[in-house]
Amino acid sequence: MLRIGLTGGIGSGKSTVAALLAAHGAQVVDADRIARAVVEPGTPGLAAVVAEFGAEVLAADGALDRAALASVVFSDPAARARLDAIVHPLVRARAAELVAAAPADGVVVQDVPLLVETGQAGSFDLVLVVEADQGARVRRLVERGLTVEDARARIAAQATDEQRRAVADVVVPNDGDRSELAARVDRFWTAHVAPQLS
Repeated sequence: MLRIGLTGGIGSGKSTVAALLAAHGAQVVDADRIARAVVEPGTPGLAAVVAEFGAEVLAADGALDRAALASVVFSDPAARARLDAIVHPLVRARAAELVAAAPADGVVVQDVPLLVETGQAGSFDLVLVVEADQGARVRRLVERGLTVEDARARIAAQATDEQRRAVADVVVPNDGDRSELAARVDRFWTAHVAPQLS
C-alpha cells in the first residue's frame, strides 16, 4: 500500500486535488469529513465537546453549532488546543480503521489539513502539499461564506507555507484554473505514484 499524506492551507484546493487523485483510483480518507462525523449528535465526541465548552456550542436541534464553536476556538489558542485534544484522537482512530480496510496493493490518500501541526508527516510514504497564495485563499473562503477577517484568522491559525514545504516530498501549486491543477496532479501521479504500482 502506498500512503500519501495530502495537506495544504485552508482554501488552497486540497479537496479538489483529493478528488483528482480519487479519479486516478486512490482511496481518499478525508480528515475533515471524519472530524464532522465524530461530533455528530449522539456521539461521545459531541458529548466531550459540550462537556468542555458548554451547551452554547449546540444548535437548537442538538447538533454542533460550528459557527458558535469557531468563534470561541479561533480567537483563543488555548481553547483550540482543548478542542483538538478531543477531536484529533477520534479522527486518527477512525482514519486508521479506514486505512486498515483499504486494499493492500492500493493507494491511500489521507487528506489531513493539520498534518504539519499534528506532527504526522512521518506517517506517510509521500507528503503532497497543495499551495495557493493567500489572496486567492481568502477569496475562496469568502465565497464559502466567511468574512475576510475570519478567513485570515483561520489561515493564521494554521502552519505556514514554509512549514508545510519543509515536510513536503512534492508541492503542487494551485495558482491557475482547474485544468492546470488537473494537469499537475496527472504529472504527480505519473512521476511518483504509477512507478510504485507497477
